Amino acid sequence: MTNIHPTAVIEDGAQIASSAKIGPFCVISSKAKIMENVQLISNVTVMNDTTIGEGTIVFPGAVLGGGPQDHGNEFQPEAKLIIGKNNIIRENVTMQCGTPKEHFTTTVGDNGMFMVNCHVAHDCVVGNNVIMTNNAVIGGHVRVGDGAILGGNSAVHQFCRIGRKAMIGGLSGVDRDVIPFGIVTGERGKLRGLNVIGLKRSGFEEATVKSITRAFMFIFKGKNGTFVERLAEAHEKYKDDAMIMEMIAFIDEALKGRRNIMTAEM
Repeated sequence: MTNIHPTAVIEDGAQIASSAKIGPFCVISSKAKIMENVQLISNVTVMNDTTIGEGTIVFPGAVLGGGPQDHGNEFQPEAKLIIGKNNIIRENVTMQCGTPKEHFTTTVGDNGMFMVNCHVAHDCVVGNNVIMTNNAVIGGHVRVGDGAILGGNSAVHQFCRIGRKAMIGGLSGVDRDVIPFGIVTGERGKLRGLNVIGLKRSGFEEATVKSITRAFMFIFKGKNGTFVERLAEAHEKYKDDAMIMEMIAFIDEALKGRRNIMTAEM
């Protein structure tokens, strides 16, 4: 293949599309699947059963599909990493395979941007259009919703969920679930409100943003009753608003005991 640099090491069995470009000093495992128009610029390591979706560009130093940093599961032959289409994966990013706890699979969606030194741990599910800024890291079993943004040097504790279109500020540590459309800032991350600017930039109408904001204020900062009582009332109050009900359903799942939900600062 003319698109493979002669210094690249390709193990027998690797599946590489004819339009893919494999640069100098890349190492690709026998189980790897490199789809159409993928570019591995140079010094990229693709390990284990890793799929890289079409149009994805990977910059030097990235290690994709390494064994999980989960003691006893470092070398599982079934381990997989599935990366979607049209992602930008910058220098020194690490994305690891899954463990038996989650069917051996870590999944990354489409159209994401993963900046320098980001880390996606074992068994994570990362949605579409996600941005992880330099040095952002997520622990094992984390779920990141579509369109979420993780600021530089932010860190998400294992098993946490980051809701759709949420924004995590730089240097923030997240140890509880973050609602869809929420914005979190602070060294020990706290829910400050809604990602209003992000919603508007994503094309949501002002009326929609205002309705979500009113629901947020009612549930998280209302004066009447407890948080749980207001949430129960919100089920009926907002039952015809799909976006608000998305937020409510997310909270419901958290309260079932999976992890604590991050509540707003008063």
